[in-house]
Amino acid sequence: MSTALPEWFYPGPPGGWTADMLDHLPADAPRHVELIDGSLVMMSPQTAFHMFVLRRFEQQLLPPAHLAVVREMTVTLGLRQRPEPDIMLVNSSALVNMKTTSFKPEDVHLAVEVVSAESLDRDRTTKPIKYSNAGIKHFWRVEQEDSRPVVYTFELEPSVKAYVPTGIHRNRLWTNIGFDVDIDLDLGAFIR
Repeated sequence: MSTALPEWFYPGPPGGWTADMLDHLPADAPRHVELIDGSLVMMSPQTAFHMFVLRRFEQQLLPPAHLAVVREMTVTLGLRQRPEPDIMLVNSSALVNMKTTSFKPEDVHLAVEVVSAESLDRDRTTKPIKYSNAGIKHFWRVEQEDSRPVVYTFELEPSVKAYVPTGIHRNRLWTNIGFDVDIDLDLGAFIR
């Protein structure tokens, strides 16, 4: 069984999609759409693992007052680049009003991607390169290993604009990204 794409989606606007167009998609557009290299990417249905990891990070990522935890919002990296990390730490001052939909890369302190089967290549390769090129200081990738999260942490090496690994975390994520982070990675409390 196949689902026809709506008329507005294909072939798309002449010259491709741009970052500002995401705020003006039709009402029947999927809730979570990101823009990678001028192409719209629809998100696959969320798994329980993905949902519980996001919930845990929202609950236990406790930044100082000048930073805010945001979930499933975009960062505008350029004319044809507007990815949607699962979690970001952004400057609180960048939340200018309740209509905010995207952030500038200089306002993003951390981008977190929770990997799914369909996003594996984007989350391991495409997005980290784009985030590091944009100067986002910290990147975390969360993968599922035997039904448990494993978090790969990276920090930007500014002279080459590339991420260097800072750790692989199982059971507990303990690190410092300008403030101490201590997150229990056991998701057992969510499943009874």
